[in-house]
Amino acid sequence: MANMQNPYERLQDMRRQSQDQSPERTTAQHKRGKMTARERIDCLLDAGSFTELDGMVVHDCNDFGMQDKKILGDAVVTGFGTIKGRLVYVFSQDFTVFGGSLSAAFARKICKVMDLAVKNGAPVIGINDSGGARIHEGVASLGGYADIFYRNVQASGVVPQISLIMGPCAGGAVYSPSMTDFVFMVENTSHLFITGPDVIKAVTGEQVTFDELGGAETHTVTSGVADNSFPSEVDAIEGARQLLSYLPENNLASAPYSTKYNATQAEAEANRQTGLRELIPLNANQPYDMGSVVRRIVDEDSFFEVKPKYAQNILTGFARMGGQSVGIIANNPAHLAGVLDIKSSLKAARFVRFCDAFNIPLITFVDVPGFLPGTDQEKGGIITHGAKLLYAYCEATVPKLTVVTRKAYGGAYDVMSSKHIGADLNLAWPTAEIAVMGAQGACNIVFRKEISAAADPEKRRAELIAEYSEKFATPYEAAARGYIDAVIYPEETREYLLRGLASCKTKRESAPKRKHGNIPL
Repeated sequence: MANMQNPYERLQDMRRQSQDQSPERTTAQHKRGKMTARERIDCLLDAGSFTELDGMVVHDCNDFGMQDKKILGDAVVTGFGTIKGRLVYVFSQDFTVFGGSLSAAFARKICKVMDLAVKNGAPVIGINDSGGARIHEGVASLGGYADIFYRNVQASGVVPQISLIMGPCAGGAVYSPSMTDFVFMVENTSHLFITGPDVIKAVTGEQVTFDELGGAETHTVTSGVADNSFPSEVDAIEGARQLLSYLPENNLASAPYSTKYNATQAEAEANRQTGLRELIPLNANQPYDMGSVVRRIVDEDSFFEVKPKYAQNILTGFARMGGQSVGIIANNPAHLAGVLDIKSSLKAARFVRFCDAFNIPLITFVDVPGFLPGTDQEKGGIITHGAKLLYAYCEATVPKLTVVTRKAYGGAYDVMSSKHIGADLNLAWPTAEIAVMGAQGACNIVFRKEISAAADPEKRRAELIAEYSEKFATPYEAAARGYIDAVIYPEETREYLLRGLASCKTKRESAPKRKHGNIPL
């Protein structure tokens, strides 16, 4: 008894053990260009706000000599803190401990913070840097992953979930980030893949690098798995902090309001509307950057684009209007003429559903010539994928405001938040063309015989195109039917949208009673 350690000293000892980082492992992590798990948490959260949970948990594996390798906290740091004063839950995988591999105890720690996040209505941020399942534990580690996946689904649409990929994330581990709302990666140091290069080479003979297989460029440009990439971990973490500033804590809360917007700001914003007319070329076939239009209409410097490198023919992102958080979806004529294809439909549909789940109003800017034709698109399932975007808009009950800047042709007009699928305020600029198709194509079909029989077919074609354009390729036919609520000057757009948002502030919409719909997946 005389040799028993003082209980306070023992606690101090255990705290030190759980928080001390091996200098050798820390140095190795830094040499990889990466921060440690605790450094990442310190960078993410407000200074001094982190409260650690389960810092004394150890793995429960006693095979393969693992009984002698029990490290307090295991290979993940979990807890809660604040970002700009708002509560968040966080877990940070520690690659310096067993390669960040997931054990059953590791999984239980993550599940605990996810359960707390849902119970207390706060976002959960996962920092991923792991070699995968801990082989020593066999099915126990696999079960741990499944426990996390289940909670990802239960939390979906209840609290925002953000994944930061800060190193490897391989095999079954990739499914948790893919079910979260947003995935950020770091250039050169983070990787997401199902199967590693060695296995691929053994099975198929194909030789690929980690970057080609699952690097940041692969997933932000080609696959669309990740929403953005950043040059450093610090930049990625700052991106997550910025993203959270647009999001509510949970599905019952309101998104934070920016106090930067005031009367002086309102006057400055009004001045920015001048010049909008010049952004849209009078030649309907000439491209322009819709991002420039969006940035001029929303609060200054407030547009936070999501998936900026993927399916660039459509823009998605968050912005503020009069300080209020809104979701932006916009066809972009600067890429593929702003056409809807498989990738852009998927990108926009997922974004619409996120905003609807968290009560963020949607503003849609339309300049779309239709769906992309071609055998590749048809064989790839453009019908089903296009229907996902249509379904998402029809399902959304948040305020939906739409501005047609130029083309709105065919079925794409219907899909892009038209009045017919529940939009609350539909506006059009005088340059808008709302029709089944472009005037030239329509005339070639409708007046084919008349053009062929004319003494001067080309002259007659031009006359018919001009007549068709005057009658149908304008916003006025749609406005006459009430499909467009107002035809406005471009410089009036911001004011109309602000008034529209204010009018929808207390919007209530009841859906038929059902368990859930069956979106065409």
